[in-house]
Amino acid sequence: MRILIYSANFSPELTGIGKYSGEMAAWLVEQGHEVRVVAAPPYYPSWKISSDYRRPWFRRERINGAEVWRAPIWVPKRPRGFVRTLHLLSFATSSFPLMLMQIGWRPDVVFTVAPAFMCAPAGLLTAALSGAKAWLHLQDFEVDVAFRMGLLKGRLLQRIALRMERAILRRFDVVSTISKRMIERLLVKGVSAERVCYFPNWVDLSLIRPARRQGTYRAQLGIPETAVVALFSGTLGGKQGLMVIPSAASLLAAREDIVFVVCGDGVMKPELQTAAAGLPNVHFLGLQPSERLQDLLSMADIQLMPQSADAADLVLPSKLSGMLASGRPVIAACGAGTEIAEIVSQCGIVVGPKDAPGLAKAVAQLAENPALRIDLGRRARDIAESRFERDSTLRRVFGPLEQESQIANDVVAH
Repeated sequence: MRILIYSANFSPELTGIGKYSGEMAAWLVEQGHEVRVVAAPPYYPSWKISSDYRRPWFRRERINGAEVWRAPIWVPKRPRGFVRTLHLLSFATSSFPLMLMQIGWRPDVVFTVAPAFMCAPAGLLTAALSGAKAWLHLQDFEVDVAFRMGLLKGRLLQRIALRMERAILRRFDVVSTISKRMIERLLVKGVSAERVCYFPNWVDLSLIRPARRQGTYRAQLGIPETAVVALFSGTLGGKQGLMVIPSAASLLAAREDIVFVVCGDGVMKPELQTAAAGLPNVHFLGLQPSERLQDLLSMADIQLMPQSADAADLVLPSKLSGMLASGRPVIAACGAGTEIAEIVSQCGIVVGPKDAPGLAKAVAQLAENPALRIDLGRRARDIAESRFERDSTLRRVFGPLEQESQIANDVVAH
């Protein structure tokens, strides 16, 4: 099959949505498919375009067997509110001609990844003009998140945006998303059940494994080998509810046996560093290369998963599958009844999304009980193996598509 992936973020060596799009493209190539990608230059999660990609604005390159077409994107210093909308619109506009250029390639599937939802119309049009199946994959509900978190405001604007979203969603042949609760929301938005597909963020279990404590990062940060490390690793964005971490750390500042590590980059990093200033038990790391992810996760005794109450069940953080695969217990600061809470309750502790005392208490409880940490860590790994393993996830999702293509080829041959 010929598969066209349309994703603003495409950077296999980094984290987040771009990493998943890159891994998916590489996997599809390994299965014998022809893959093209239309994407922006790598900019996420640091919100800076690297010097290697600033010129030329349009370019073509080959990454892991996929042909990648890059279109420029405007990256603001503070991507909030209407400015963020302009940021996404810039890529939707610049990439539109590149999408139309793919029509002559005659793709079998046009796979549009949202964010950015603004790209959905170009994905639909390209699929229609090339006779391809139109597939939309939602990593989060951008419209709902924007209004719930106050990034966009106004009842009239919200009503118009939701109607446009509903109309676009119902025109795709397939709409996939990453959690069961988000599937339910798609049905409420009017997408028929036969067009909905559960497509969770996966994890490569061969790259992330339960392992003994890793000492390199501890030595780098000056953390004693006897200390219990509570780690957050991921994008430092507004949806994560990250301010609960320095608040909890301040409550445990007298505990020399407990250390918090925050790893990553994003718009919230300066605010987090300011809140943690003077706390001896909080360390920061920049975004680490993917080849060191195993070592990074192995440094931790506890994985932290904070989440903003405003984003509850509108997103399911991609980092969760890696946390589970590491074989460490997870503490989630999230709303009760959310899918994060449902998963983490089986392999860790759930507290409220802004409950710093609850988070501090949970960290102290696990720090004082090594046997409980081991037991919950084993359960976490079991969940990763049964629900989020990479190859089984991708085969389940793309298997029916391959069967349809084979049947069509057999019909043509006869």
